Amino acid sequence: MRTTDTSMKAVLLDGFGGPEVLRVGELPRPEPGPGQVRVRVRASALNRGDTVQRGGGYPLPPGVTSPRLGIEVAGEVEVRGAGVRTLEPGQRVFGLVAGGGYAEACLMEEGMAIPIPDGWSFVQAAATPEAFITAHESLLELGGLRAGQSVLIHAGGSGIGTACIQLARAVGARVYVTVGTEEKRRRCLELGADAGVLRTERNFAREVLALTGGVGVDVVEDFVGGAALDRNLSVLKFGGCLLLLGGLDGMSADLDLRQVIMRRLQLKGMALRPLPPEEKVAVTRRFRERWLPELAAGRLRPVIDSTFPLERVADAHQRMESNASFGKIVLEL
Repeated sequence: MRTTDTSMKAVLLDGFGGPEVLRVGELPRPEPGPGQVRVRVRASALNRGDTVQRGGGYPLPPGVTSPRLGIEVAGEVEVRGAGVRTLEPGQRVFGLVAGGGYAEACLMEEGMAIPIPDGWSFVQAAATPEAFITAHESLLELGGLRAGQSVLIHAGGSGIGTACIQLARAVGARVYVTVGTEEKRRRCLELGADAGVLRTERNFAREVLALTGGVGVDVVEDFVGGAALDRNLSVLKFGGCLLLLGGLDGMSADLDLRQVIMRRLQLKGMALRPLPPEEKVAVTRRFRERWLPELAAGRLRPVIDSTFPLERVADAHQRMESNASFGKIVLEL
């Protein structure tokens, strides 16, 4: 498929369904508005929300201007909109976008664009923002995780899970994870986790309580949802915090309020995409100031499972839904 200066290749949906509804077509290149740049996309990372949206189960938050897939990209500034002062054409940038990242070009707010560190590939950069911004905002800003505390991270082998392990260790916390395979447990330990529990074979709550001498943990980072609510609450210390970031196994559950009241527990939810633009800029700034130097120096790193060309986007989605991946899956353009 040939494209022109005004057109681009992009991933389109033929209705909602499995990976087979994804196809590469042609669209007009978007024009940046005030405060925006158009990025020539070189790499775009997959997220679980993409697969849910593809299946029709992810209603877009109010104000989201692009219904197309892809929320984190890396590339070069192609065109500047009115009022953009901090970015130059040709500059290498990465960051979160409102949608449309599965394409040769997409729009990015000026305040969301982060310069790519020297020596980084576009794949490394694309694999970074959603995982590390989410990890920082959830664990540190909402969970208040600090040195000497402990955290249980579910889905330790996911993109966010691998980022959470590294940030928790960086602040001096003790890290426990749940994973689906022995291989993923081994790799999580190599990243810095103190112990891992195979959720397919064991009751994770019983195992975590045993590992902590019956004390439990200060924070739980959960992507599972309703199916694990009681067990997550049971492993929290007095005053502990449960962070809810997803509902892979259900979005509703019965809640024993006595546990919450008598043990002074906290339940907090988080998602990046529904945040208003000024909040997205703020979370990007906090990540950039606190963790970009660590990433640029190599003390932290995005974990990359695999890469696929844009034309094999359906294969990339199948890889993600197989739960065999460890770290981020990235589309290369």
